[in-house]
This record gives sequence, structure tokens and C-alpha cells, in this order.
Amino acid sequence: MYKLIAIDMDGTLLNDQHEITPEVRETLLEARSKGSHIVLCTGRPIGGVHRYLDELGLTDEGDYVIAYNGALVQDTHTGRVVNELSLTHENLEELYEVSRELDTPMHYFDSEQVYTPNKDISRYTILEAHLTQLPLSYRKVEEMPKGTLFPKVMFIHDPEKLSEVIAAVPDSLKQKYTMVQSAPYFFEILHPQASKGSAVQQLAESLDITREQVMCIGDNGNDLSMIQYAGCGVAMENAIPVIKQHADYETLSNNAHGVADAIQKLVLAKHPSS
Repeated sequence: MYKLIAIDMDGTLLNDQHEITPEVRETLLEARSKGSHIVLCTGRPIGGVHRYLDELGLTDEGDYVIAYNGALVQDTHTGRVVNELSLTHENLEELYEVSRELDTPMHYFDSEQVYTPNKDISRYTILEAHLTQLPLSYRKVEEMPKGTLFPKVMFIHDPEKLSEVIAAVPDSLKQKYTMVQSAPYFFEILHPQASKGSAVQQLAESLDITREQVMCIGDNGNDLSMIQYAGCGVAMENAIPVIKQHADYETLSNNAHGVADAIQKLVLAKHPSS
């Protein structure tokens, strides 16, 4: 029995319309009723997760969420922060200078909204604000209060340009931070100890759940650490090749209720009803 099921959101839990299908919702509720902890594990900021937690009823005692690619673990019933790993204003300044050198737009988050230091606001920043339903502000880095903490910074660009940007990021910087590509146009930069895998591991250990009792489901580069940690790593059919390479099982796509398929077969030991 998998006692903790950690599920990525975009491209995994959600279909391409950013919806949880009835088939997925019903399967998650069934697995939860059998005793599994269902934990949304996402790169999204916490404000962009609340409506899905409410939709799935994952706000009771003993429910948790992992946001910002592992930089935040939170008790969804009480709001208590279990663990938080953030970047400082000094980190933000350094990353902004790098973004200028590499000629790539960026945006960054505090606990409440998304900011961009770019007057010509990227359409990918607007997309991020739309997906997460967070307020978006133009704010120069030097205008942010020095004591502010930032869960993550993102370099953003058209996919072909972003690939060039990622290749040009200095090795010294890659060693200093956790860096993951979460979408063809999103490159996320976090505290060096932050990852989905480490957050899932910490939460499992706090709940006395062994690695063998953990299932993780994902599709993109920021899911790799939790796929590698899990007793059972599940790749979506729409996952990038490296996720499929490290997964133990490949399920259907996010548009074909893949999360439901995996949980029905591997947790509830039955095929989904047609």
C-alpha cells in the first residue's frame, strides 16, 4: 500500500485546460478513503494551489501541500509551515544581474504575489500570473525591502531561446542554487537544498512513512528528484524522456486521466471503470 502519493499539478494532475477531471477526482478521493495521503507537489506558488486543494477536500487535519518546487511544505489544515527554504535579497540581486547578462526576462515571488523587474513584461510572466491567479506587479529589484524572502526566481523565454540561456548559465551559479526546467519556457531557481524530492522525503519521514510506501507522479524536469526518491515513480505519457527513463511505471497522459489510471492499477489494484 502506498501511504503517500505525491502528485505534480501542471501536465500531471491537471489536463491541458488546467482542470481536474471527474475520473481523477473520484480516484483520489477513493485512495484517500483507503488511507493514502494525497499531497499536491508543485512548482506553483502556494496561492496558485488553494482552489485545487479546496476542490479535492485536501484541507483536513493531516493534509499537506508542497509548493514552489519543494521550497515550502505546509499543513493545509492549520496553515503551519512545516519547512521553508527561501532566497534572500542578495540572491535576487545576483540572479537579476545574470538575467541581464544573458538577456532573458525573469520574474520572482514573495509569499503573496509575482513581480517582474522588466518594464516590457513577458507574456510568460503574464501566463504565470494567470495560471496561479496571483497579483502581478512591476517592481525593480532595488525597490524590494531588503529583508524580503523569495521562494523562487524564474528565467523565462521562448523555448529555443531559453535552451540557449540555460546552456549559458555559469557552472558556478548552477552549483550555488537548485535549478530546474519546469516547462519549455520556465527555468526555476531555488534555494540549493530545495527540491520536490527532498520535500517529499522530509514529509514522509515526519509521517513515519517509508520510501517504499511513497508514490510520486510527474511529467517534467522539476519532478525528477521525487521520481528518483519514490518507491514507485510514475511518469505521465506526456512526460519528457528523462522522467520516463527513471520512472518505474508509465501511465496515460494528463488528458486521458493518467493519474487515475496509475492509482487505480498500482494503489487500488483495479482498472478504472469505463
